Amino acid sequence: MSDPTMIHSRFDPARHGALIALVVILAFNLIVTPNFFQAQTLFVNISQMATIAIVAMGMTLVIATGGIDLSVGAVMALAGALAPLIFLSDFAQANPGLGLAASIVVPVLVALFCGVFNGMLVSCFGVQPIVATLILFISGRGLAQVLTNGNLQTFSNPAFSYLGTGRVLGLPFQGWLVLAIAVVLTWVVTRSIFGRQLLAVGGNERAARMSGLPVRRVKIGAYVICSGLAGLAGLIVVAINSASDAARIGNLMELDAIAAAVVGGTLLQGGRAPIFGAILGAVIIQLVKYTLLANGIADEVALIAKAAIIIAAVYLQQGWKE
Repeated sequence: MSDPTMIHSRFDPARHGALIALVVILAFNLIVTPNFFQAQTLFVNISQMATIAIVAMGMTLVIATGGIDLSVGAVMALAGALAPLIFLSDFAQANPGLGLAASIVVPVLVALFCGVFNGMLVSCFGVQPIVATLILFISGRGLAQVLTNGNLQTFSNPAFSYLGTGRVLGLPFQGWLVLAIAVVLTWVVTRSIFGRQLLAVGGNERAARMSGLPVRRVKIGAYVICSGLAGLAGLIVVAINSASDAARIGNLMELDAIAAAVVGGTLLQGGRAPIFGAILGAVIIQLVKYTLLANGIADEVALIAKAAIIIAAVYLQQGWKE
């Protein structure tokens, strides 16, 4: 007779449930969705999934500390608004190389500063994460729209566009970028002192403080990484479209990122940061959106579907802990 504790240790619904969901979605599309397994469909889904995955990996670190970040979409919009403003400036036109570098580096630096702002509100001033990041959720997108006067900004530069349209070994550049970020963050979480401290803070913050761990610094670090990745994702969206719309870039990305992180096995209570799980969650979220769209189902239904996915993932986590 099998030992139930052995089954319990081998099967984790928060992780393996996501794999089962992925298989079900793929099987459904194989039967129902025309041209689903064509190369062009693969490229589209990788491109769309990449931004979700990049932000979800950052969100995973924040949730692992017991926090949440509702500002990632606004940070994407802010970075996306700054890039064309810098690129189209007189300085950039007179110095194309420096202008291109500045249009990438400056928005990411601003995004990192947004992470410092969020992290300090949470860790230094004791503001609840949902409230602290709600501040930037509102003001960040507003600032992006002020900077652009609410106008669509279009520009074209092959080097910048490579972020969104480039190919490496026949696959979208963003896919390789996701893989590189995942490898680095997995090493950070599993091998670095910061990663161990991050999981300790999320697992039991009080015990971490009593042990002398730099709780404030760890939390700020998690929010900085999350915002920096959100800024990078904003640049990718701009590069794909060769245009920036502050009202649309990153819209509802916080929902996608949280959903992907939770579906991938990140516990909302903190203490766990499965980076590749976040990518798996992003794949599922993107495929759900694509499947509904490809079969003529309204986009609003996708929002309901994502909410249902989050509820199911949280239910599995709670039930499994019991």
